[in-house]
Amino acid sequence: MTAPLVTPEVDTGEQVSFDRPWKVICWDDPVNLMSYVTFVFRKVFGFSKEKAHRLMMQVHTEGRAVVSSGNREKAELDVFRLHEHGLWATLERDD
Repeated sequence: MTAPLVTPEVDTGEQVSFDRPWKVICWDDPVNLMSYVTFVFRKVFGFSKEKAHRLMMQVHTEGRAVVSSGNREKAELDVFRLHEHGLWATLERDD
């Protein structure tokens, strides 16, 4: 017996939007120095010294900052790269 050529559509009742980007959030932590966080932002994202410092200060004062956005694969890669450098990062859907 062979598999059907067309799979039936199943309505899950959920609305899925594929065009909404994901955002990468870097969270404050008590471990990493502010200069190191700035260095990582410059290295991973290629930010200017000023932008990296501004985002680092936002992480430090507000507890978090959105440091990247894009499709899910890019966001997951950015989170992975931040984790590789010892920073705490998560991703979530952009509103």
